[in-house]
Amino acid sequence: MTTQELIAQIKKKKSFLCIGLDVDLNKIPSHLLKEEDPIFAFNKAIIDATHHLCVAYKPNTAFYEAYGIKGWKALEKTIQYLNTNHPEIYTIADAKRGDIGNTSTMYAKAFFEDLAFDSVTVAPYMGKDSIEPFLAFKNKHTIMLALTSNEGAFDFQTKEVNGRELYKEVLETSKGWKNAENLMYVVGATKAEYFKEIRKIVPNSFLLVPGVGAQGGNLQDVCKYGLSSTIGLLINSSRGIIYASNTENFAEIAAIKALELQDQMEEILAQ
Repeated sequence: MTTQELIAQIKKKKSFLCIGLDVDLNKIPSHLLKEEDPIFAFNKAIIDATHHLCVAYKPNTAFYEAYGIKGWKALEKTIQYLNTNHPEIYTIADAKRGDIGNTSTMYAKAFFEDLAFDSVTVAPYMGKDSIEPFLAFKNKHTIMLALTSNEGAFDFQTKEVNGRELYKEVLETSKGWKNAENLMYVVGATKAEYFKEIRKIVPNSFLLVPGVGAQGGNLQDVCKYGLSSTIGLLINSSRGIIYASNTENFAEIAAIKALELQDQMEEILAQ
């Protein structure tokens, strides 16, 4: 999917909501555990109930890898279901991969070619030759960690290097990599005060923003500083939507929670 196609979907749906599909068998409704594939059954129900309210889905691969081959098969069935039934929806493999040379190429092939995701998250610590193999894939996006919402983010990301915070150096440096136009960036919603500075460095890039909802991030604050001329935001909510209820009507409740966010986004876009 191209950036322009993503922007068109955002304008059409009046939404820049991304729903995280982080499936924990200890948290899903108990009646689904009787299904042959409870992970896929849960995802399918969530997708069927919310696809009209969001523009992206983001499975975190750890929640599938933890269940071995059955989990990976459920991930494969989920992405196939999305690509077949809702090809207009942007898909993100939240895998946080990153290694040098041929290894990164193989990671990229796994998510872009075999599973046919539109994008994958990567960690930048190993530098250019760990990221450029992902960027080489046409009409695919690489979403690089820039400033995360966890407590340990302050261990390195905001430390000063030559008088400048490290996350700013990472952003600035990445702009010079080959096919950098295919880059997006992860910026945590709980770091809303940083968005103004980030937009000075990457004014037009899309930012994937986790942390709204259960983690305490504020949508209005993020949009105040983070919206670009082409919207440029994908706001992710996972637990606040998919685990809003563990009753048999969990998908309907999830849709209500998604609609609450989508309504706020429509109001913001109308301003």
